[in-house]
Amino acid sequence: MDLRAKQRVVVEALEDVKGYDILVFNTARLPTMFERVVIATGDSNRQLKALADRVQERVREQGASVYGVEGESSGEWVLVDLGDVVVHIMHPTVREFYNLEELWGGKTVRMKVETQIPKKKAKARAKAPRRRAKR
Repeated sequence: MDLRAKQRVVVEALEDVKGYDILVFNTARLPTMFERVVIATGDSNRQLKALADRVQERVREQGASVYGVEGESSGEWVLVDLGDVVVHIMHPTVREFYNLEELWGGKTVRMKVETQIPKKKAKARAKAPRRRAKR
């Protein structure tokens, strides 16, 4: 499976299970063993496991291999190794703490159709009534 097709399958699989803040980084220029890093967020341990399972299922359906999965038992950070693509699926607090975006930094890979699900917190803040300052 070609690299672009694989990254598209991964992103679509993550979107299927409502993963959000999905970023794809091109790491081909770095001295690493993979060419893409995908980072996504899920809100619960159950969702993280479902996201990782869906990625594996969709990649295998396309005839590609899954080389390893780490962190499914703890559920706060799941890593799926697809060879040339590595997928990090994390809780929002874990993602914020480790800040992998800074590590892999640089430019994200642009995909033709980007549909990102907004954070639930942003929705909750928008719906919350605003407090007025007392004078």
